[in-house]
Amino acid sequence: MNTIFTHRSIRNFTEQKVEEEKLTRILEAGVRASTTGNMQVYSIVVTTDSECREALNACHFNQPATKAPVMMTFCADFNRFNKWCEQRKAAPGYDNFHAFVVAAIDALLASQNVSLEAENQGLGICYLGTTTYTADRIIDILKLPQGVVPITTVVMGYPSEMPELTDRLPLEAVVHREVYNDYTPADIDRIYAERDTQPLTLKLLKENGKETLAQVFTDNRYTKKDFVAISNLLLDVLKKQGFMNNEM
Repeated sequence: MNTIFTHRSIRNFTEQKVEEEKLTRILEAGVRASTTGNMQVYSIVVTTDSECREALNACHFNQPATKAPVMMTFCADFNRFNKWCEQRKAAPGYDNFHAFVVAAIDALLASQNVSLEAENQGLGICYLGTTTYTADRIIDILKLPQGVVPITTVVMGYPSEMPELTDRLPLEAVVHREVYNDYTPADIDRIYAERDTQPLTLKLLKENGKETLAQVFTDNRYTKKDFVAISNLLLDVLKKQGFMNNEM
């Protein structure tokens, strides 16, 4: 359980390969994750081949973490379940947006189990939030059929660094009792006070030429322009992969 409280993203790894037995154990932990109706509508594509990893690295903008020896792409996957239904005289109705949401949740739950067990086995991991940015290219590289959409990527290996734990917002920021309690301006100031003034924030403000950390997010890291472009790409991907038939 201590693994949960000592999690940190590792972006630099040694060249040591991950043992196959250890990898199998990690994947077994993944398939024990909670899943809607025990359908397990997800797939995990494990990439260790250097040439294939190189192709995927470009999709993740060659971040340092992509140099890890193991890359796992977690996919929402109704392809397998649909085929099972059809081969068992059942008519699947999972070519719609809600089916995608169900499968995406399954994939993310599996990814967290995998990550926890990897860290429990002494490995370092890093989530790559760029999977949805280039989902169309990843689909081509991994040869994903209709009914399959990449959701997130986890890289892992033996860490060559052990960075400090990053801060998290206090419990009161994210936990609501009984009903949602909206935030007053004073609440926002209190909740973000530590993050707004920590040394890392001051460093980021100087590097980005911004007055507030919020501006670093909205103007530099996660701009509206990028979010709109990625949204449109994802909608096209969902249509192509067969998840946008929302009519009876």
